[in-house]
Amino acid sequence: MKTLYVSKEELKQLYNKDFPLWVEINLRFLKEKSYELVDWDNLIEEIEDMGRRDLDACISFLAVILEHMYKLDNFRGLAGGENAGKSWIKSIKNSRVRIHILFERYPSLKSKLPNELKTAWILARGRLKIWLINNNYNPDDFNIPTESPYSYQDAMEKDFNNS
Repeated sequence: MKTLYVSKEELKQLYNKDFPLWVEINLRFLKEKSYELVDWDNLIEEIEDMGRRDLDACISFLAVILEHMYKLDNFRGLAGGENAGKSWIKSIKNSRVRIHILFERYPSLKSKLPNELKTAWILARGRLKIWLINNNYNPDDFNIPTESPYSYQDAMEKDFNNS
């Protein structure tokens, strides 16, 4: 494989202009052990992002759980009807399963996710506000707490079978 000549500055510019080509060139440099030519700053950033991707998915699922737990506890009346909340319970259960699947694939996430409750609640709180707006309510009228009213254990273990 012949090394494609690209200056360090051109390679850094490719990162934003033509990402697939940037990957191809860096991969070639790595395979050829031309380490001095690799765009290390952006490569390190990409590796960090790769490592965070599955944790971000877990955080997103945890946010759904928190959002729907809060809706169950505070907004069943707004949802109306006899079956109010059943879809939220189903969503909570599905999100828990998805988290456990990720834990099976990547065991290290199991110890990291409990530390992300605050981040998940920020996402859940935003989703709650959007839901209220979409249902013609002013979120400011509902005093949604800034701190999660639920623990990580509540989110992952609370029983909804009799709800």
